[in-house]
Amino acid sequence: MVEAWVNSPESPRERSRPDPAAGTDLHLELSGEGSLRSRLMDALREAIRSGRLAPGTRLPPYRSLARDLGVARNTVADAYAELVEEGWLTARQGSGTQVARRTTPLRPDHARRSQGMTRRRIEHDLMPSSPDAAAFPRAAWLTSARRALAAAPNDAFGVGDPRGRAELRGALAEYLARARGVRTEPDRIVICSGFAHGLRLLGGVLEGPVAVESYGLDFHRGILDGMGLRTVPLTVDPHGARIDEVPDARVKTVLLTPAHQFPTGGPLHPERRTAVIDWVRSSGGLLVEDDYDGEFRYDRQPVGAVQGLDPDRVVYIGSTSKSLSPALRLGWMVLPGRLVDDVLAAKGPREMWSGVVDQLTLADFIARGAYDQHLRRMRQRYRRRRDLLVDTLAERAPHIRVSGIAAGLHAVLELPEGTEDAALRAARRQGLALDGLRPYRHPDSTMPPRDGLVIGYGTPPEHAFAAAMDALCLALPDPPQDDR
Repeated sequence: MVEAWVNSPESPRERSRPDPAAGTDLHLELSGEGSLRSRLMDALREAIRSGRLAPGTRLPPYRSLARDLGVARNTVADAYAELVEEGWLTARQGSGTQVARRTTPLRPDHARRSQGMTRRRIEHDLMPSSPDAAAFPRAAWLTSARRALAAAPNDAFGVGDPRGRAELRGALAEYLARARGVRTEPDRIVICSGFAHGLRLLGGVLEGPVAVESYGLDFHRGILDGMGLRTVPLTVDPHGARIDEVPDARVKTVLLTPAHQFPTGGPLHPERRTAVIDWVRSSGGLLVEDDYDGEFRYDRQPVGAVQGLDPDRVVYIGSTSKSLSPALRLGWMVLPGRLVDDVLAAKGPREMWSGVVDQLTLADFIARGAYDQHLRRMRQRYRRRRDLLVDTLAERAPHIRVSGIAAGLHAVLELPEGTEDAALRAARRQGLALDGLRPYRHPDSTMPPRDGLVIGYGTPPEHAFAAAMDALCLALPDPPQDDR
């Protein structure tokens, strides 16, 4: 019966009915030996077996596929009919030919990956450093995009300037001076796609080892290591990195997160801020300032950037990844004048990373005050979330201490010694995605390892945040016996 339907001519009514599969493309390689029909069947079986054609996928009508492959219609019709009988395909009047909705054989590596994903399903994302994606200011951003496009000169749509659009650099110079205490001019700002991109550009300019905080992002260390720059760890205590511990006279660069140390959460103490400026001046070195979470301080006004203390010896890097969205891929480097040409040479003769439309939109977004309004709104939201995290732990897990200042998008939960791995396993069972503290420790650090969890409170939507806190409390270790 199926063979008769596949090979029978279509009625006028069927020809007038739109076929959603008629315009689809299907890539098949009819390789190997044998007849065209057998090679076509082998290609379809392999596409289904490998998962390239998922269950329920509707195949093109046999006439369309025959035309695309350059074979006779009956060849495709016969192949479809035989695969229907074998159970690979299904065919029904009015529904066309589809991949059978049954369990399809998968390659072993695909099967293992799928099983692992099932075991590690994520119900609550508490990974650090991610903002609330639902809070992106779509309407305000769209308004700025329209304004920016209407005002954009024709040359904006030509080859991009590697420095970035002048409109954005001018808006950033004004904003950073006002909000972060940065001292610069538009000609000393280079637009990049984020901190990691800026660090790669600097890696082609810097020489010798780079001193970094003993706790920090491993992929930042990996960028420097990959460019042949050895990293030297500095001890981090409640006052921030200890600049007096720079052990090697060959070290000419220090990379710090002074506004809100990541991940331990403390700011760089005023005396340490002065000490690092004294060090770069006496050594002829350079400070790379990652203004991590610089705009998000909840218990007081944000501390200004260290760059303001010596603009000629500090590279200041910021981005929209936390303040707006990492999807924008927009960042900025505020450079000492002597480094601008070298960084531009490393970047190349044209802009290849950040879209001009987004640059123009951000420039308008900042200039008309929408960026400040968004930041004020998000400070209130993230402060509420951090307060709920702290209050929930105080009530349900008082033996767990939240360290660091009230700032940023994450907090560190200090755990009893030897409990971090068990807490991570328990978190996975609760459907939580979060990080432990130990992977952030520099492998050469002399600091003793600490057990902890790095909790990001920016990502979960508002309606699910309380449930995420409930699941977190279930994953935390019990208090020591003598504390019960």
